[in-house]
Amino acid sequence: MILGAGLTVVKKSLVKCQATPAMWYDATHGRLVIARRRGRHRMSNTMERVSRSQPDKFSQRRAELGAAALQTLASLGYARTSLREIAQNSEFSHGVLHYYFKDKVDLILCSVRQYKAVCVKRYDEVVATATTFDELLDGFLAALGETLRTEAAQHRLWYDLRSQSLFEDAFRADVAEIDKSLERMIWRVMTRLAELGGQPLTLPPSVAYAALDGLFQQCLLKHLARDKRAISTMQKHARVAILQLLGGPQAPP
Repeated sequence: MILGAGLTVVKKSLVKCQATPAMWYDATHGRLVIARRRGRHRMSNTMERVSRSQPDKFSQRRAELGAAALQTLASLGYARTSLREIAQNSEFSHGVLHYYFKDKVDLILCSVRQYKAVCVKRYDEVVATATTFDELLDGFLAALGETLRTEAAQHRLWYDLRSQSLFEDAFRADVAEIDKSLERMIWRVMTRLAELGGQPLTLPPSVAYAALDGLFQQCLLKHLARDKRAISTMQKHARVAILQLLGGPQAPP
């Protein structure tokens, strides 16, 4: 219904001003009110959602590229790589890599950080599913052996990166963070073993991590040198070390 003076009845008590669409006359209270411009509000919400999703898509694409480039990085190592060389040995162009990563340090850190996060989750699953001391210890040692057997190149890249952090400031913060996540993972294994074995832990997390990481790195060196007994020897020595760290009896030599 259209009234005089450019007013249109929209509801029984609400009248729209045609001359000024944003103005409404509230007949109940006898006053003009400003209406919310719904279309602009919806557009604003849409733009906000798009702007929030763009960083997520960028991070997701970085993660995909980092995972895809991991094998090439693991094969070449830090010293022999550049973004151009990585592109030449992968399915991605140099331009694509340069768009998502500022340099090779950025790409290597992204790749290794993601890989080590997967490793941590793998051991956490062993901890979560084991119900006895022997089941957890055997499962943990089996996982150590399997990852050395199938992913030696990726572990070599990690130790390469950790060694480079002694010289390159750009690596140190990220390497320290990754190293700490591995230490926490080892500590979760040790604390669960202590709970299942009924033995209190009396050593700090850094000692347990240093002992097992040292055995792991030593085994990696021997395994890469084609020592067929490297993995089984590491598993046996790791068992002895864990039992000693827990204050229990040693496994037979």
